[in-house]
Amino acid sequence: IAQVRRAQCPVVVDADALNILASKHAWLQQLPKGVILTPHPKELERLEGPCTDSYEQLSKARLLAERLQGFVILKGHYTAICMPDGHILFNSTGNAGMATAGSGDVLTGILLGLLARGYDARQACILAVYLHGLAGDLAAGDLGQESLVASDLVAFLPKAFQQF
Repeated sequence: IAQVRRAQCPVVVDADALNILASKHAWLQQLPKGVILTPHPKELERLEGPCTDSYEQLSKARLLAERLQGFVILKGHYTAICMPDGHILFNSTGNAGMATAGSGDVLTGILLGLLARGYDARQACILAVYLHGLAGDLAAGDLGQESLVASDLVAFLPKAFQQF
């Protein structure tokens, strides 16, 4: 956590890093401002406690983003981007076929690529989520939702950039 605190670049927290934070809850407050967390609903519950419905889940994600002064990308059917100021944006792209192993890793890769190119955290979150879903929609259009795998999202990413 000491290295994360000293980071001079954007910090993205996904997958096992979220699970580690869930077991070391005090470390959450040591994350740098502008941090980006990318939990799916179960990861969010590990971080913030059980939720009775999707409204409570979204509320907890929004409050987490405000408390950390960072961004929480709550992955799901309509992925929500919770901003440090309390605003929430819902993504209009994506489909059920994207609920497959590795899909979140593709999103994280897109996000990191945009951050490396100089996009600020807000822009990178919005664009990454949109492009990720658009690549999924394009892949589903050609291949069908039932058989989508994460590598299909990667394969359709150039078309998503072109269409965007």
